[in-house]
Amino acid sequence: MNAPLYNTQILRLAAEIPFHERLADPAASVEKRSPVCGSRVTVDVDVDGEGRVAAVGMLVRACALGQASASLMGAHVVGRSADEIAVARDQLIAWLAGERDAPPDWPGMEIFAPALVHRGRHAAIRLAFEAAAEAAAGAQR
Repeated sequence: MNAPLYNTQILRLAAEIPFHERLADPAASVEKRSPVCGSRVTVDVDVDGEGRVAAVGMLVRACALGQASASLMGAHVVGRSADEIAVARDQLIAWLAGERDAPPDWPGMEIFAPALVHRGRHAAIRLAFEAAAEAAAGAQR
């Protein structure tokens, strides 16, 4: 894997995080932090009557990889159920750990392939998905 870790796609996503403001009164809010690099992502969610994410807000204080991951998560999370988000999170964790050959079934995740060999970067990539899955599950209670 000779591809650069920080490529144009990663940097573009990092600069274009959707839903980059917190929700005023979310149904659930979760903050996740990487002890390795200090990256931090807070995800707020509201859900509809069917338990699907209806609104999302984020505060992202992370490296470019963490920002890019938050961007991809935010771009495709509205309309998803807590279970769907949890599956994507679990697939991401397994892929980064080398327990799964294919990237998660979430649009755009293949851009993190160059990071597979950089274990110290994995926590930052997981943060947004971990926070979103936990927040969506918490909003249904």
